[in-house]
Amino acid sequence: MEQTVEYASATGALSGIWLLVAIPLASAAILLLLGKRADKWGHWLGVLAVAASFVLGLVFFISLSGLEEGQRSAQQSLWDFIAVGNLHVDFGLLFDPLAGVFVLLITGVGSLIHLYAVGYMEHDPGRRKFFAYFNLFVAAMLLLVLGNNYVMLYFGWEGVGLASYLLISFWTTRPSAATAGKKAFLMNRVGDAGLAIGIFVMFATLGTTQYDEVFGNVSALSSTTVLILGLLLLLGAAGKSGQFPLHAWLPDAMEGPTPVSALIHAATMVTAGVYLIARSNAIFSANTTLQVVVVSVGALTLLMGCIIGAAKDDIKRVLAWSTVSQIGYMFLGVGLGGGAYALAIIHLLAHGFFKANMFLGAGSVMHGMHDQVDIRRFGGLRKYMKFTWLTFGAGWLAIIGIPPLSGYYSKEPIIASAFERGDWTAWLFGWAALLGAGLTAFYMTRLFVLTFHGPERYTEDNKHPHESPFIMTVPLILLGLGSLVAGYLMHTSVADWLVPVFGEHEEHHAVMPHGVINILGIALTVLGAGLAWLLFRKGTALEPQPAGVVVTAARRNLYTDAINEAVFERPGIYLTRALVFLDNKGIDGLVNGIAAGIGGTSGRLRRLQTGFVRSYALSMLTGAVLVVGAFLAIQLGWLA
Repeated sequence: MEQTVEYASATGALSGIWLLVAIPLASAAILLLLGKRADKWGHWLGVLAVAASFVLGLVFFISLSGLEEGQRSAQQSLWDFIAVGNLHVDFGLLFDPLAGVFVLLITGVGSLIHLYAVGYMEHDPGRRKFFAYFNLFVAAMLLLVLGNNYVMLYFGWEGVGLASYLLISFWTTRPSAATAGKKAFLMNRVGDAGLAIGIFVMFATLGTTQYDEVFGNVSALSSTTVLILGLLLLLGAAGKSGQFPLHAWLPDAMEGPTPVSALIHAATMVTAGVYLIARSNAIFSANTTLQVVVVSVGALTLLMGCIIGAAKDDIKRVLAWSTVSQIGYMFLGVGLGGGAYALAIIHLLAHGFFKANMFLGAGSVMHGMHDQVDIRRFGGLRKYMKFTWLTFGAGWLAIIGIPPLSGYYSKEPIIASAFERGDWTAWLFGWAALLGAGLTAFYMTRLFVLTFHGPERYTEDNKHPHESPFIMTVPLILLGLGSLVAGYLMHTSVADWLVPVFGEHEEHHAVMPHGVINILGIALTVLGAGLAWLLFRKGTALEPQPAGVVVTAARRNLYTDAINEAVFERPGIYLTRALVFLDNKGIDGLVNGIAAGIGGTSGRLRRLQTGFVRSYALSMLTGAVLVVGAFLAIQLGWLA
């Protein structure tokens, strides 16, 4: 459905939109420029900066809600950023219903993660620098969602990529962290190239990158152009959101500090791709083939994430693959189009609560277990870490979709919408979403049971588990409460709030009644959770056991890393080596050979210039004799 949105200039309370980005950016600059002089208080400046942005965002959100539905959008043009030929780009910001919910998620959940990080990073000598990078990350993400054109979005997009590299590889003394940061950076470059080329196509065909102008003229593009443009944007979205085939970096990002994992996987970076597609809904809704591709990517990725997550033993990697899977549900939603755009955003917001809750809970477990991450070495922690157990349990129940918790209200409508497609694909994508729900219940219950229940399986290094300090448990409690009620509170209100962006939700005929779909979803969830409880309530083997084909493939990430290495990495290395050889021996060899030939010839000719008069006289005599000899030979006919 094509949407036409009127953008009003920012006035009154909304005139300070730029402060949302400026405050965390300024705090990052202060912490980096002051250096060690800010070590004692720098972390609190980082927390206060993000909290201030949250308060401002809440004020702007309330101000926006006070306007009539058709006027709930305001933009602020700060200056002319690019003015070259026909290309005019404003450094402008847009605060509308979609940007508003993202601002509250980024700064609200981000503030709690920042507060948690104060305790988690207490003994790290680089804590001040960590908070500087943290705030740089938040500022870049806010620019991404607040930009009023694709160029501003791209600036925030690249800023998020840079900050994620700095945070993932923060512990530079660990080779695994450095490798993970580089992997994330390089894989995101692939997606970023797609987004950049998409923006080029946008300008070449429409002459603009402003949201309102692009969306208002999509109907003038050919179907092929829309498909190409959408696929390029999808490539960028898949890279940032860790979707197939650019998903491999996201689980490896767990090498960074746990607050980084929570911020990247819950409230910021991985949601950027969903935001891009949702913001570009006019483009994606204009081509049915494009929508099928997006839905296919989401369905495939959500199943891959579930299968791989069920075979992992690292607590953070299980949660990482869970993020890959849950973002797949969001891609499924935005690919379905229509009212499903709003459903995907609701699941994104609910996911922000329960996934941040569980990542911080995982950090609390690691804090109490001396950085142990192997769930096979846990067990019975509920006796020693009651707050962590309760809050993590709330996130577990929410993500598997137990009614009436948030995951049920955010995920079940997406599953129902998948069954509303008007062709045979409704069965394919609908059952993929249902199967994903059952698998999610299985592997998340496995994680919860092995960590907090069953017999204790500790090593000598972590045989005295303990609860985290108050400054870490308070964010857990608040996020745990959000995990319980966020989905219910947003189920209807957010959908109505986003009508100016996505339009009214249109009901379609489903291939199965909604009641049947709901019962199947709950049944599969209970079945998956019950099976995991039966299998793992008494613990599990402490070492990997021989397994079948599926489990072996899941332990190896369904061989996606091996495929990427065989298809892209090794050929790329060989191509690079061949080009380097050609450059050294071919191009450089030719240039150096010509230079050496000229230099050698010059050196030999130089020896003829001795500076002695007798040598020059002899040369002149020799030349004269040769000339006279040549003339005599011609006269005598010898050279006829």
